Amino acid sequence: MRFFRRAKQAAHIAETELTADEAAAVEGAAHLSGAVVLAHETEDEQLETEIERQTEQALQRTRKGIFGQIAGLFDRGGEFDESLWEDLEDLLIGADAGIATTQRILADVRERVAKEKVKDAEGVRTALKQELIDILNAPEGSGRLWSEQAEPAPRPAVILVLGVNGTGKTTTIAKMASAYQREGSKAIIAAGDTFRAAAIDQLKEWGARIGVDVVAHQPGADPGAVVFDAMTAAESRNADIVIIDTAGRLHTKFNLMEELRKLKRVIERNDPSAPHEVLLVLDATTGQNGLIQAKAFTEAVDVTSVCLTKLDGSSKGGIVFAICDQLNIPVRFVGTGEGAEDLAPFSSEAFVEALFR
Repeated sequence: MRFFRRAKQAAHIAETELTADEAAAVEGAAHLSGAVVLAHETEDEQLETEIERQTEQALQRTRKGIFGQIAGLFDRGGEFDESLWEDLEDLLIGADAGIATTQRILADVRERVAKEKVKDAEGVRTALKQELIDILNAPEGSGRLWSEQAEPAPRPAVILVLGVNGTGKTTTIAKMASAYQREGSKAIIAAGDTFRAAAIDQLKEWGARIGVDVVAHQPGADPGAVVFDAMTAAESRNADIVIIDTAGRLHTKFNLMEELRKLKRVIERNDPSAPHEVLLVLDATTGQNGLIQAKAFTEAVDVTSVCLTKLDGSSKGGIVFAICDQLNIPVRFVGTGEGAEDLAPFSSEAFVEALFR
């Protein structure tokens, strides 16, 4: 089963005069293409099933928390009156969706139900679910690897991974490298957080466990040199993916952001089109603090995607809506556990359905 969705591609055959042999070849290719499409559809179905399973597992605690209370509002049945709208607003804010995002959600849902002349609780639930899905689907992202409109990935593709210490950034990098390896791609990890010896050791341990090369220097070394060596190694070893770890904390916020800008310049000198994705790892349990972190990183570097970790440890989970709404950054992955395979592609539909199940 594939982990990463293939980008949508269209083939075009020019309308020209064909010989009998050429026509037969085209017809054979069409049959083969049809078989490949069917195989891809089967893989897509398997992928969606696995995403739903992992998302459901990760959101068990969230569903029993505030979103369980939100679902309970609709289980009462009958007409959805003004007091229930007020309860819904309080619960969404309490779930870390934030005031601005909550107000937008409620305004859009009220408009939707008014247009459709819906008054019963079940109809409002359906409208709310669709609004939440729309918010999650709205950000398209500027990354070149994971959007459905993405062109074939450059080689080597470069992923710059950001996040404060304690978010699960290092583990997420290992999970992602493992996923690419399982897909048949060769990955290289750059241990760019040279300010923390434990991060280097942790990546080396993960690399040995999952069979991925890790380029590392001594603690305190120049992170830019590590990145340069990793990109050089990727070319010489014919690697497909370079995943770069970065510092999660320096003496001041200014120093940290300046270090990230410097790393981005080093990457761009090696490949002007890189990094092809800038992934921000956020801890779902931090709530609105996660939104503050995301804003700070976005100001320093053009963040293209978000990975939410520790969803299984959060009873709220509404931060995902605030990130998509306020920052217009797509959530691409969710961490679902501590194992090498406990990382799932994010599905808006699966996420919202799991919240209300």
